[in-house]
Amino acid sequence: MEIIQRPYQNEFLRWSRDKEKVLVLTADLTNSCEVGVWAQEYPRRYFAMGLTEQNMLGVAAGLARKGFYPYIHTFAVFIYRRPLDQLAMSVAYPNLPVRLMGFLPGITTPGGVTHQAIDDLAVMRSIPNMTVISVGDATEAETCLDAVQAVNGPVYVRMLRGEVPRIFPKEEKFVFNHARILRCGTDITIISEGICTEEAIRATAALAAKGLSITHLHVSTIKPFTDPRILEALEKNRFGVITLENHLASGGLGGAVSELITDKGLGKKLIRLGLQDTYAHGASKGYLMKKYGLDATALIAAAEKLSGNKFGIRAGDLAEIRIETVHSAAKAEAL
Repeated sequence: MEIIQRPYQNEFLRWSRDKEKVLVLTADLTNSCEVGVWAQEYPRRYFAMGLTEQNMLGVAAGLARKGFYPYIHTFAVFIYRRPLDQLAMSVAYPNLPVRLMGFLPGITTPGGVTHQAIDDLAVMRSIPNMTVISVGDATEAETCLDAVQAVNGPVYVRMLRGEVPRIFPKEEKFVFNHARILRCGTDITIISEGICTEEAIRATAALAAKGLSITHLHVSTIKPFTDPRILEALEKNRFGVITLENHLASGGLGGAVSELITDKGLGKKLIRLGLQDTYAHGASKGYLMKKYGLDATALIAAAEKLSGNKFGIRAGDLAEIRIETVHSAAKAEAL
């Protein structure tokens, strides 16, 4: 699997070059959120706000009212926890085109509970007028900006940084509210988001080799959640549905799928894989995914439970785990 160094940094620099009304606001996390080079290139369009997230949201709202497109860059957890009132009342209520680029979503950081945005999808989905996107690989990091800019209102993006795998071909660009169909089958439906899709691909390949017929969708638009391809995938399975997300099992992707099943009266069994009503702690992403059941092994166990079959899949049957570089130019900051 190809690994791309800082795909968002490079593409945002190119994409915004001729967009004079695109501004960047940061809260003392410029390099950590991959806009350090951008700030040097376009200093007149860059605003360093310091550690004042509440004020930053208010300033962004004011700039948006004057016809600009503020792109806030900070860690995901600092977009919605500390400045929630400003986010809701100053940005979402007037439906302003503020773009909230949230880095280190879920357990992609070793920084522990203070830095892990494990409830952001639940919070952001509940805010009226808010659009919610979760980037899943380098291709989506590189190609989501046109879709983000086209939204008439605020947008929250779970963005990946540093060394990011290219799962989807570069020519298969991000399409708003359009799930990627990675596998088609009739036994179970698997729906994944973000970094969990890579793990789901490892699991589905092993399960398919054992004879389980799987539909696998990667979903990057979490709100709105109206893609007819998702509903079709939920309807057409014998045993039920599994969701896998880098988030609490409640309120995020699993919550959106549960609501859709209920609203449409589908009567499908659903297993939601994610953090189970718990906070994580500081450790590597791979360790945390295994500990909290966000990996291929957990997905295989859920598929066995749903189908009532034991497939005897061992660790050696899974595709090789991608090993990330521990020390690299793409991950200069520990947090």
